[in-house]
This record gives sequence, C-alpha cells and structure tokens, in this order.
Amino acid sequence: MFVIMHADLDSFYASVEQRDDPRLRGRPVLVGGGVVLAASYEAKAFGVRTPMSGSQARALCRDAVVVPPRMDAYIEASKAVFEIFRDTTPLVEGISVDEAFLDVTGLGKIRGTPVQVAQRLRREVKEKVGLPITVGIASTKFLAKVASAVGKPDGLLLVEPGRELEFLHPLKIERLWGVGKVTAEKLHAFDIVTVGDIAAQSEASIVSILGKGAGHHLYSLANNRDPRRVQTYRGRSSIGAQHALGRGPTSPKDVEASLIALVDRVTQRMRAAERTGRTVVLRLRFADFTKITRSHTLNRATADTRDILDAALALLRDAAPLIADQGITLVGVTVANIERTGAEQLELQFDAAPRSGVQDAPSASALDIALDGVHSKFGKKALTRGVLLGRDSGLSVPLLPD
Repeated sequence: MFVIMHADLDSFYASVEQRDDPRLRGRPVLVGGGVVLAASYEAKAFGVRTPMSGSQARALCRDAVVVPPRMDAYIEASKAVFEIFRDTTPLVEGISVDEAFLDVTGLGKIRGTPVQVAQRLRREVKEKVGLPITVGIASTKFLAKVASAVGKPDGLLLVEPGRELEFLHPLKIERLWGVGKVTAEKLHAFDIVTVGDIAAQSEASIVSILGKGAGHHLYSLANNRDPRRVQTYRGRSSIGAQHALGRGPTSPKDVEASLIALVDRVTQRMRAAERTGRTVVLRLRFADFTKITRSHTLNRATADTRDILDAALALLRDAAPLIADQGITLVGVTVANIERTGAEQLELQFDAAPRSGVQDAPSASALDIALDGVHSKFGKKALTRGVLLGRDSGLSVPLLPD
C-alpha cells in the first residue's frame, strides 16, 4: 500500500505578508485590491473568498488590511519550502507554488511513521521558512488532498489504512474533485448529498446523471479508486501563468487582452530560461467555480510569441459559448511538453523561413528577441502591445517557480 502526503501551505500569500510584517499578525489581511488573490484566515472568518472582488471583500470585512502582492517574496518562500519537501523524499510532485504531493512509502525504517515524517516536515517549514502548512496522509493522492483540506488550517490529518471509506463517505459531495455548483445541483436533485450517497448508487446511475466521463470519475473517487502515482520531473514540464478576473462581468475583449498579456509573459520566461514547448493549454474558471482546460499541440517546439498566441486565441474562441453562458473568473495559459534549447536556437534570425509547417524555423522571432532586449534594459512597461494600452492586464500568477 502506498503512503501519500499532500502538503498545502495555509493562505500562502497572506501568510507570507503576516510573516514579514508583524503588524499584520492576527489581523484580517487581503492580498490584492481589485481582486482578492489571497485572504488570511482572520478575513475568511467573515466570508471572504478568492477570487472575490476587493469591494465585496471589504464590505464583508470592514477592518481588513489590503496589501499589494509581492510575487518575488512568494516565489522565494515557495522555493525554500520545496527544498524541505525534497529533503523529506525524492518523490515530490509540485501542483502549484504552495502545494505538492509527496510519496513517503517505505521511509518507515529511516524516517519513522508517516505521522512522524509529517510532523518533522511541518516543524521544518515553520522554523526555516516561518509559514504554517497542513499535511494530509492517505493511501491515494485524491484522499491525501481531501485530508489536508479537512485538516486545515495548520493541521495534520492521517486517514488510517483500512478506514478510508469510513472517513470519506460522510463528507459532502463538494469535497470530490470535479464537483462544482452545477454538478452538485444535478446530484442534489436525486437526493445525493454525501460521498457515501454516490458510492451507494451503481456506476451506471451516476453516469446517467452526469455523463460517462464525469460519472465514472466521481464514482471511482467515491470508492477511493485513484491509481495515479506521484509524478516527479527533471526540470520543468510546463511554464504558465494565470490571471484572476474577479466576479463581475468581463467583456470578451478584456478576456482576450488578459490572455495576450499572459502569453507575452510566459513566452518571455521561456526564452529567458532557454526553453521551448509544443503544447499550448488554456485554463478557464467560470463564475460557478467549475473549470475547463483546452489544449493544442503545435508541429514543432517553440518559444515564439505569435505561434503560441495564435493557438491560445483559437482555443479561447472555441470556448467563447461557454464563457458567454457561465461567466468567467480566471484565465490561464500554460506551455507544456517543454524542451531545453541551446542559445544558438534563440539567435536573431531575420531571414527565417515562414513559420507555418517549417520544421527548422527559429524558436523565437526577431521581434520577440528585440522586445526581450528592450524589456531587459528598460523594463516591461517601456514597450507594450497597442491592444493592451489603457488596460489593466492584471497580475500574472506563476503556477510553479521557474
């Protein structure tokens, strides 16, 4: 049997702010003014959630202290925490800047019981990085993540082997991955309220309510069937960023502008790291907090802004009917199937052949590299796209540190 830990920093951005400014400790803190990127637990007690608009959050919590985000500080804290993860076990799968799965199977003889391993990890994160972290321990990735959510804040929860369903079945169906407001309403209509209610049905019944894909997925989770193992990677597997749009109405042009700004930032990071990628992934979160991803694989690995942007915009156009119907609160773009490129592939090439279908085209255009030079020397605001002028393209939130 596997032993999987899900380690999740508590209110990460807000906790970093409280760590670095003692005046904020014990007070309700909001990170981000227009859209709440993070809220301390003191603010969450008033009903503040992400990505709520700043005005709505301040109406709920009038004493909240609003601080601007400091991405550099968050990335540095994340790197320090991930070093502790990797000192604990080499089998670490980062999910985002503030959470990861750790496979601690077989560490009993050298590090103690799973609980002892988790206790040591939590203590080291607190002492070395100064942040609270919650750890869930279970036999599957899914259940470990559920355990950490139940154990928050600043807690440790072990789901004992053999008692997984005893722990899981009384929980509300919203604890299952993939159950948002719409899915929950469909299940509630059939008096399905808890995870145990799903498990008590036949898989065919759940499929008839939700469709084949979602029905099979949720029925498997309700019975703690999750065969996925912790996946470790050598180097980056993807580079991406996302932008919270808030809860208010957002025009198609504003969504497109946000996506353009994100692609600019992601491709600049790729070129700086000498990386190219083949697969463009669009991530959207709707007003009911359900999410979708759409992807397109290019015929060559590239860090060219135009190629990646064309693919991202095409994916966005395909999703336009869903956005119009459900509203949108977050847009993100990721470039996956990352490859390392030599510096010679990123040389300035004015006489390159046209992009379409050309296997030996450069991985970045002359314009891209010229713009990178301007941004490096004068800052990213020195030169920008005309479509972004006068627009607040928002804060780009890295999915994982480079």
